[in-house]
Amino acid sequence: MTSAISSHKKTVRLVTSAIMLALATVLSLIKPVTMPLGGSITLLSMLPICIVSIKYGVGWGLGTAFAYSLVQLAFDFSAALSWGLTKQAVVACFLIDYVLAFTSLGISGIFRKKGHSGVCLGIALAIFLRFVCHVISGGVIFDIWCEWDNAWVYSIAYNGTFMLPEMILTVVAAYFILKLPQMKSAITSE
Repeated sequence: MTSAISSHKKTVRLVTSAIMLALATVLSLIKPVTMPLGGSITLLSMLPICIVSIKYGVGWGLGTAFAYSLVQLAFDFSAALSWGLTKQAVVACFLIDYVLAFTSLGISGIFRKKGHSGVCLGIALAIFLRFVCHVISGGVIFDIWCEWDNAWVYSIAYNGTFMLPEMILTVVAAYFILKLPQMKSAITSE
């Protein structure tokens, strides 16, 4: 009987994660602001992935976020190939700007047992780590496009223009969603 319950819980967890992954993907296509060299402000596209990590823990969150990174890479694959990068730079870009950056969202649940402030802090940390990945990519790989004297300063400024609003919007939305008793119960219980 225990294995049936465990199997049922795993199925529910997998289906919930797949739905949240699909929701995150759809929300990532709604871009009120799109940057000229990649990046955008979306309609809370990271929040569903963060919720998976908050609900099921960092391990499961990292797995779901990794799947999300591959989906995002698939959507941007042809655009990334058109950037005129060397083969090595394209591989590095895929790894840093997509796989590492989007997978970092999976750690959102790291402080999930510390209440609202822990959830918000975990989401902010995860999005900050995504920002760091984009900054590293910009400072190292995209140095060829940099018109500023310092590619790192440019990368911080450029990536900050869309990642900071994304972080604020996502954290604020998570805070208010968790204030709703029904959502808090659905997110924090398995």
